[in-house]
Amino acid sequence: MKILVIGSGGREHALVWKLAQSRRVTSVYCSPGNPGIAKLATVVPLKANQLEPMADFAEAEGIGLTVVGPEQPLAEGIVDLFRARGLVVFGPTKAAAELEWSKAFAKDFMRRYDIPTADYQTFTRDRLANAQTCIETCALPIVLKADGLAAGKGVIICSTREEARKALHEMTQAKIFGDAGNTVVVEEYLTGQEASVFAVCDGKDFVTLAPAQDHKRIFDGDEGKNTGGMGAYAPTPMVTPETLRDVEESIVKPTVAGMANDGRPYSGCLYVGIMLTSKGPKVVEFNVRFGDPETQVVLPLYDGDLCELLLASAQGALSSLQVAGPVRKRAVCVVIASNGYPDAYRTGIPIEGLDIAGSMDGVVVFHAGTMTSRNQILTSGGRVLGITSITSGTLRDAINRAYEAVEKVRFDGMHYRKDIGRKALFTNK
Repeated sequence: MKILVIGSGGREHALVWKLAQSRRVTSVYCSPGNPGIAKLATVVPLKANQLEPMADFAEAEGIGLTVVGPEQPLAEGIVDLFRARGLVVFGPTKAAAELEWSKAFAKDFMRRYDIPTADYQTFTRDRLANAQTCIETCALPIVLKADGLAAGKGVIICSTREEARKALHEMTQAKIFGDAGNTVVVEEYLTGQEASVFAVCDGKDFVTLAPAQDHKRIFDGDEGKNTGGMGAYAPTPMVTPETLRDVEESIVKPTVAGMANDGRPYSGCLYVGIMLTSKGPKVVEFNVRFGDPETQVVLPLYDGDLCELLLASAQGALSSLQVAGPVRKRAVCVVIASNGYPDAYRTGIPIEGLDIAGSMDGVVVFHAGTMTSRNQILTSGGRVLGITSITSGTLRDAINRAYEAVEKVRFDGMHYRKDIGRKALFTNK
């Protein structure tokens, strides 16, 4: 079977890497891909938002399954287009993807179906006075979220009223997130440990993968600005088997059932970002695709054929799939970023040591923001690489191995957190 993966980041590199191992896959294509992906797949020079040309390519090439990585083409209806043309595609329809492309919709959906989440209020730009009143009276800290897609950065946690006023102005007036900030969700701040659960769904049934923990803040100790993710590890001991069952019963099941009841059957990967509060797991956010960088640690731990899993999801046949066995390994991913990220950063900087790091046992170097020029790999994004270690040993072994590999890589201004996964070493769970 021929596979097409859409996207160009570390998530897509991990998808290509895992799919290429499938006994059912004869060849993998990726559009637009990156230099790391190009070593495993045939790169197609189409951008992820070129929906019609992408469908044309899949049709002409006889692609058996298309896997959509990023959220933007999902929000623009790529799954609807592919299905209308008789193409098999993994991902939710535009209507189902509203769980991510509108945070206001997601919050209202959870309220209607009694899915545990933070208390909230929603304000459009013509109700700024009401929003200002809200942030003056809400308990601190408070969370402001841009309603639309903002590349994983549309969330601002405010510890003071002044920070909240500034954040509201930046979202609605300065429009730092563009039109995504035309509606703002003001949300209760939840305390506890965050975790990520991926549920592969087919509209009726679902399969959950190893729970992971992302590290969203730019600096060690969870300090600084939110990013798209500075590293992850899996499985996280924060999510015990009992907690995972709770997430499945109180969050995933009612979400799948509710979406079907609303005429938006959910097929694809449902990313559930949860906060483990004193009152149980609550939803922080829904994403409608595999998360990044969690994918780089979750997929290496999946002890089954990923092509069969995603194909069953796309064809509504998860109930007939033999579930993979329990997770027996540990994985840690350390993201190496450009200096200045998540704000302005330089690109075009030569990277050294990739071959050395990639040749280490139990290490995979996933490319996230790279490009090639004159046979040299250069930086092209904020998050540049995801250095992932996989081991049958302990989490500490995986952490140490990942950082050993990170030390082999060099480029001017590179930045990475030094504490990925370490909080789990001290948990009592």
